[in-house]
Amino acid sequence: MKKIAILITLSIITFSCKNSEEKTTKTDTETTEVTNDLNSSNSKIFKGDFIYTADAAILQSGNIIYAVTLNEKAKELANKVSKVKKTDFDMVPVAVKGTLSKKPEGQEGWDDILTINEIVIVGSAPSEVDIKLEDKK
Repeated sequence: MKKIAILITLSIITFSCKNSEEKTTKTDTETTEVTNDLNSSNSKIFKGDFIYTADAAILQSGNIIYAVTLNEKAKELANKVSKVKKTDFDMVPVAVKGTLSKKPEGQEGWDDILTINEIVIVGSAPSEVDIKLEDKK
């Protein structure tokens, strides 16, 4: 059930209205600038919104979604992000240093897999949601 809720939330965020497309273009440009300025020889800086559940972690950077390897750094980032989140499905802006790889053939999920090596910045508030779903009673 949680996986379905996460997928629905990510779909809504990804396919939101035109105004958010303009915002994501700005984010893509900012991400490229940060990555170009702060690259080291082995890893790059990735900036975006992070969400973590018991069995998955995702970093959304503009129109790109990265699956995050569930290593110790990802769990450490999840602990830092949990202090900022207001609900379980809040996404928090972060900047991390890591390496990118492609998913193995035959495996489900996103094409790009991010392995976090270092946590650079964790935002102090959750990202604003373009569309908010409310329960009707």
